[in-house]
Amino acid sequence: MSLFSETKLRVRYAETDQMGIVYHSNYLIWFEVGRTELFRNLGLPYTVFEEQGLSLAVVEASCRYRQPAKYDDELVVYTRLEKFTSRIIKFSYQVMMEDILLTDGKTSHVFLNKEGRVADVRKYRVWKEVATKIPSLKI
Repeated sequence: MSLFSETKLRVRYAETDQMGIVYHSNYLIWFEVGRTELFRNLGLPYTVFEEQGLSLAVVEASCRYRQPAKYDDELVVYTRLEKFTSRIIKFSYQVMMEDILLTDGKTSHVFLNKEGRVADVRKYRVWKEVATKIPSLKI
């Protein structure tokens, strides 16, 4: 299994500002789409975590805007899993149009339990499944 995904999307009119350029916050939404697809491609849709009482909270996000995207552009969000521990997950992203890098960024997340406290995912059933999909983890 790859710890990398490619997600294709087309810029919708509603994602642009009055100048016809993608509004900056939409890139963070596209990052979320990318990491959701990465997990889904690993056979671990986000619902698997939710069913066990876990959620992922964004604790840090960065985004560097290099070139603008515009309405109807065809883009690819490249998402890479950079770090996965029992409490923290980190991702990096690149938003490309053909061979042009438009935006790159990173996000860091922590696992939370139902009470909203940081959780150790090793204490949940899903950990064994995660560890089989991500070879660098230990059961």
